[in-house]
This record gives sequence, C-alpha cells and structure tokens, in this order.
Amino acid sequence: MLELTKKFPDAEVLLGLEPEELAMEVLFILKEKPAMPGLYTPDAFFPRLLSSDYSLTQAYPPHLLKDVQLAVMEAISWLVTHGLIVRCPEVKQPSSGAWRLSRRARGFQDRQAFVDHQTAQLLPKQLLHPKLTTNVWLSFMRGDYPTAVFQAMRAVEIAVREAAGYSQSEIGVNLARKAFNKENGPLTDRTTEEGERDALSALFAGAIGSYKNPHSHRNVPIDTPREAIEMIILASHLLGIVDARAAARRAVQ
Repeated sequence: MLELTKKFPDAEVLLGLEPEELAMEVLFILKEKPAMPGLYTPDAFFPRLLSSDYSLTQAYPPHLLKDVQLAVMEAISWLVTHGLIVRCPEVKQPSSGAWRLSRRARGFQDRQAFVDHQTAQLLPKQLLHPKLTTNVWLSFMRGDYPTAVFQAMRAVEIAVREAAGYSQSEIGVNLARKAFNKENGPLTDRTTEEGERDALSALFAGAIGSYKNPHSHRNVPIDTPREAIEMIILASHLLGIVDARAAARRAVQ
C-alpha cells in the first residue's frame, strides 16, 4: 500500500495510531486509490494483499514489518466490524476473499464524515430508555439530529403528562412545572428537600423549554452528533425519573 508508506514514512508513527485512526487512513486510501485491474478496484479487492503489499516490505525496517502488517489488518478488521468494507455479493466462492467498499463508506465525502460516523457509535442504544430506541434511534442514525432531539424531548413531555394524569391541553414548560411543583405536583417527591424538589422541576422545565419547544416552532440547527447524543442521553435520564415517580405515585393510590 504505497500511499500508506508515503503518508507514514516512519513506522513508529504508524504503529502509534489507534486501530480506528489507522482505519480512517486506510479507508480513504481505498476510496482514492486508482484502480489496478486484477489487483484493486473499489468494487473488488483483497484485504490480505493490502497488509502483505510489496511497498510495506520496502518502506519499513524488517524488525517492525510484522507489527505494521498486524496494525494494517487491525484497521481493516475495524472497517469490517463497522460495516465500511463488505464481501462482494457477486463473488460466489467464499474462499475468494474479495471485498468492496460499502455504500456508507462510498458516501463519505471527507474525513469529517468518517469522524461523525464514528462519533455516532457512541450513542449506547442498549442504555437508552425503551421509548427512545425506535424512532429516536432511527432518526439519529440517519443523521437527522434535530428530529431525533425533538422526538426524544417530546417523549419526555408525553411521559410527564401521562404520569401526572393531565389532559392534552397541558403542554411544555408549564406542564413540567405543574407536574413537579415542589408543593403539590403529582410527580414531586415530598420526602426530598425543598431545594431538590424545586431543582427537579427546573430541570424538566429547562429541558423541555430549551430542547423540545424551539424545535416545535422553527428549524434549530444541531451540527454535530455529539450535541445530539448529549440531549438524547438527557431525555433518557428524564424518562427514567418519570418512570420512578409514576411507580411511586401508583404505589400510594
């Protein structure tokens, strides 16, 4: 892989990269590499040849070559695990070992797109509240971050309304403040300190007012997946609180 040796003439620098960091470099080399019929095209290549490429043996010292080859294969394995290179569907013999760039990989316009994709993997679906694992998750994975955040905070609003036993006319910030009113809110916990009850009311009102209401009335840009992740995780936490308060309320009725 001549392009890799040109970018990293020092083997120690290459070996200092994490697998996902080297994976990004390998991926964009594969995307930009000129086709070499019989050896490489974006639609059919052989990963094992990439790590045993003659250029690697020429560029790096013999005592580091095996480590370099292992690092390249780790990067390729990372790409496979994340669905960025896949087996060629038209190759019927499994032993042929031919692979190709996936549709998602081919769609990356630049390295920032790769970084955004990597960041998106940080949203732990298994830790999300069940109400967020369908529509919210799908919107997020499609890259529609404003919609994902709106759906998540709307789920919080709906959950608060239902748990408090209010009608559909109760909405938004006023709903949250009423439901968690420190004196008589149906979802407040009177066993806690007054300041804590007041703070929880403010937390729900602030979350709905800041992250749900603006998205109801206008297009609010959310530029990075990290921003969306933070807001969705907050919504998941709030839904857990609502579940706990609803269960406590049922227990005394």
